[in-house]
Amino acid sequence: MLTSAPRGTKDILPGQVAGWNYVEQKIREICARFGYEEIRTPMFEHTELFQRGIGEGTDVVDKEMYTFTDRGNRSITLRPENTASAVRAYLQNKLYGQSDLVKLFYIGSMFRYDRPQAGRMREFHQFGVEALGEANPVVDAEIILLAVELLKSLGLKDLSLSLNSVGCPHCRPAYRQALQDYFRPHLHELCGDCRERFERSPLRILDCKADADKGFMAAAPKITDCLCDECREHFGAVQDYLRDAGVSFELDPRLVRGLDYYTKTAFEIKYAPLGAQSAVAGGGRYDGLVEEMGGKPTPAVGFATGLERVLLALEKQGLLPETGLETDAFVVALGDEARRPAFRLLQQLREAGLQAGMDYAGRSMKAQMKQAGKANARFALILGEDEVREGAVMLKDMEKSVQQKVPLAEVINKLKESI
Repeated sequence: MLTSAPRGTKDILPGQVAGWNYVEQKIREICARFGYEEIRTPMFEHTELFQRGIGEGTDVVDKEMYTFTDRGNRSITLRPENTASAVRAYLQNKLYGQSDLVKLFYIGSMFRYDRPQAGRMREFHQFGVEALGEANPVVDAEIILLAVELLKSLGLKDLSLSLNSVGCPHCRPAYRQALQDYFRPHLHELCGDCRERFERSPLRILDCKADADKGFMAAAPKITDCLCDECREHFGAVQDYLRDAGVSFELDPRLVRGLDYYTKTAFEIKYAPLGAQSAVAGGGRYDGLVEEMGGKPTPAVGFATGLERVLLALEKQGLLPETGLETDAFVVALGDEARRPAFRLLQQLREAGLQAGMDYAGRSMKAQMKQAGKANARFALILGEDEVREGAVMLKDMEKSVQQKVPLAEVINKLKESI
């Protein structure tokens, strides 16, 4: 239907945009404080970027991407996430030559063909940060602290931080084998998706919502029992830094990320009142991604948060700012003779930096004053034939319901003194 947006998309209406602007302003404030600079990547990329970056065999690549062939017969995909795009931009533009540690953040639309649900649409908006070039676990801790600081600065409470390590290419094969050995006798009890994951990515069985409550899941091997010395030391250091910063967390050995590029640290922040879809931020380290995409071995860590989820959480706690555009002055023109002088005054008010409006339909004074009230105007500037001849304007204080005649040449200064 031409009168309906495509399923999984929605309009962000004027009364809602104030909340989005508020969150985005907070994001930019926090990122500046932590030294992260904004990057804006294309909304679509070559499909191979996501196949290599996210990993073939993942749900995102196999089931959720919006992929099409363009007129040049190239396979193009609307970005389902932005880490792969940020890494591509990092390599293409040689950002690694500017600094040993490159700190980026982004805000933008992402696209996944999935079942629409509260806080997650097929077009959704994501804020994320990426720190490329440093292996020290202190950067993992900084990334987590940035996420926590942002959510707290928005006033969110009842947040919980879960932490895990997903190992590295040296120790993960042993864990992969341990999982397969454990789940093999239970294959017939697993859902269809997990039976497919058994060979390709058994770690993702741990993250399955359909099988989560089955009795045998609780006794599955923990990856922390299989970590190599380097991963164990790294994970311990991340925890120490978080404790030093006064951030509480819980260890969750079943926490894995849904994308192939993660190594070592994985984390998730939840807001319990959102229920089943309670995750508001998540991320971790991905030391192998830059090399996988053709660059030199480069350590990296990042996280992303869905803005729809954050806004839903803010709405539940009554933390969204009041909406509605306030007007400093509303020009009321009475009669044809006053219309052009009123329009000149309107423009002068706006040039002076004031928020101003007027009626364009030539309605009655009562109707125009009613319109001024709907516009939340602080003052009404009434201009009739007498005021035009006198070079004056009737200035009405809409809050106090008092008015006075003021020379046109003085009205802007008078307004600025009063507002």
